[in-house]
Amino acid sequence: MAYTLEQFCTESHAILKSKPLASALTQMADRLARLLANPAFVAETFKADMKPGKRELFHDPELDFYVMAHVQQAGKAGKPHSHGASWAIYGNARNATEMTEWQRTNPESDDHAELVAMSKYSLEPGQTRAYGPGMIHSTAHPKDAWVIRVTGTDLDKLPRYHFGKKDKILEGA
Repeated sequence: MAYTLEQFCTESHAILKSKPLASALTQMADRLARLLANPAFVAETFKADMKPGKRELFHDPELDFYVMAHVQQAGKAGKPHSHGASWAIYGNARNATEMTEWQRTNPESDDHAELVAMSKYSLEPGQTRAYGPGMIHSTAHPKDAWVIRVTGTDLDKLPRYHFGKKDKILEGA
């Protein structure tokens, strides 16, 4: 029997309640990969003619985690950011997400950030990766992509950290 969204959400709830966060995120990422391997889930969640954007698939009211489906447009590249006190797990259902993990090299008390790219890799269909609180990363989509993102809260309501013009961002890893 194929692994379902309902199973993923039920198991994720139990894992988050019973495990330390780092362990929980790793286990949830593994289960998200199982969910992405279910062609029926992918077909029900995404359609070829969907417009870019995001939609909520599930919200756990007790623990406040979300499962979101994102349709990413080709050529979209995000700036380095973190999810503040929250976390995120990314998983691809179609095409790739180019990921870069960053490290801040100067004190947080400085009025600007200096970031260095520490790791660059591609999340291919069926692959997942967890990003704990404060982990700085960026995404890019060379082609249209279908992405599932699980977050520890509604990220639109949480102070997050974006890095921009006054910051020094070094691409070389």
